Amino acid sequence: MSDKAKKIFLILTIVVPFLMYCIYYYGRMIKNAPYKFTEFQSFVIQYGTSDSLLNKYNSKTGEYQYLNKRDSLVKMNLLLPKSDLLYLHRKAADLGFWDFPSNETGDSAAFKGVKPTRYYIEFNYQRKSKKVLFDESFNGDPRLKDANENLVKEIIHVLADAEDRKKK
Repeated sequence: MSDKAKKIFLILTIVVPFLMYCIYYYGRMIKNAPYKFTEFQSFVIQYGTSDSLLNKYNSKTGEYQYLNKRDSLVKMNLLLPKSDLLYLHRKAADLGFWDFPSNETGDSAAFKGVKPTRYYIEFNYQRKSKKVLFDESFNGDPRLKDANENLVKEIIHVLADAEDRKKK
């Protein structure tokens, strides 16, 4: 068998089947991805002390309420543009939100004598939804806690920016 025939045989028996398998496997994986932005419907965030989640936002209805610095409850209608929703969807994907456990609460009694802030985050899609309950007293993996805190900061930052744009 010549050198050229050996190379062709090697390519046809090893490389081509491997490439076909990769295309098949990853094609199905991408096609069946559970959380696609094209299927995105809404997201909800609620946060506050563990007994009362007074700060709330629902992207479907635009209902937004929060406690300001003077401890008065502010209510408004704030609809986010599609670009902000896409940013939050991608940020959640980057931080691994879809792999977070649904309950990330800790022992609130052991949290420095103060009630920890609790966050409820929910992303809704046509076929699935993901809900996470997280509080500051969570004693799990520090990387997971950091990812949760970063996602919450990003959501609150996007809401504050949208509120500033609305006021102008």
